[in-house]
Amino acid sequence: MTIVLDDHTAAPLAPITATLRAAFGTDDLPGLAGSLHVSDEPGWVPATELVDGTRLPGILAAARRVWGATPHAAAALTWKGYAYWLCLPVVLGWASARRVPLLRPEDVLVRIREQAPLLTLGLRRTTPVAVLPSDPLALAGPPEVRVVAGEAELLDALRSSLLDAHLTPMIEALHTQVRLGTRTLLGSVASGVAHGVLRAADALPGSSAETIGTLLEALGVADLVDLVPGPTGELTVQRKTCCLAFTLPQPKVCAGCCLRTA
Repeated sequence: MTIVLDDHTAAPLAPITATLRAAFGTDDLPGLAGSLHVSDEPGWVPATELVDGTRLPGILAAARRVWGATPHAAAALTWKGYAYWLCLPVVLGWASARRVPLLRPEDVLVRIREQAPLLTLGLRRTTPVAVLPSDPLALAGPPEVRVVAGEAELLDALRSSLLDAHLTPMIEALHTQVRLGTRTLLGSVASGVAHGVLRAADALPGSSAETIGTLLEALGVADLVDLVPGPTGELTVQRKTCCLAFTLPQPKVCAGCCLRTA
C-alpha cells in the first residue's frame, strides 16, 4: 500500500503556522521562531534552564533594566510575555486542527536578549505532537506524533505538558526570586489563552467563546478572566488579576485590566 502525504501530514505544525500567519499577517513574530522549529540551536537555551531557575536571575535583571521596573513588575511582565508566546502554538494547534505540540521544557528552546523582546521561543524538531485517531498523522505521521484516544485525552495531554510539566514548576522557580501570587501569574496564562484565540478568531472554526471556555476549563483557570462585549459588540477579555504594568515609570493600564474603571 502506498500512502500519499498531504501538506498537513508532511508538516505536523502546518495548521499552526498557517493560523499564526493569518492572525498576525506575518511569519516574523517577536516571541516565536519563524517556523516554530529551531534549526540551528547555538544561541538558544532549553526552557529547562528557566523552569529550574538557573536563568531567571539574569532574565529578570535584564527586564528591570529594559522597563525600569520594580523586581515584582519585571517578573510579572516577563512571565506574561513568556506564557503568551508559549501557549499560542498549543492553543492555535488545538483550535485549528486538534494538534497539540507537547511543550515540556526540554523540547522548548529560548533565545535570551538584553533588550526587548527579551525572550523568543522555538521548538526542537523532535517536539512531540498529540493528535486524534482521525488525524492523517495518526496513520502516516513522523515518529514525534503521539496518538491519543479522544478529545478528553487530548486536553489532558495539553494540560499535563503545558501547565503541569512547564508553567507550574516555572511559577515555583519564580517564587524563589520574587513574591508574586500564583493567582496573579495564572491570570496571565488565562488572559494569554483568551487573547490568542480572539486574535486568530477569523482563521479558526467554531465559536471563539466556546473554544476559550474549553481551553480555560482544561487548564483550570476559567475563573481568572471573563469574556465581555467590547464597544462594538466584539468579545474582549476582562482580567481578574493584574500584570503590574501600571507600576512602570510610564504606567500602562492594559485593555481589560482589573484596575480599569468604566
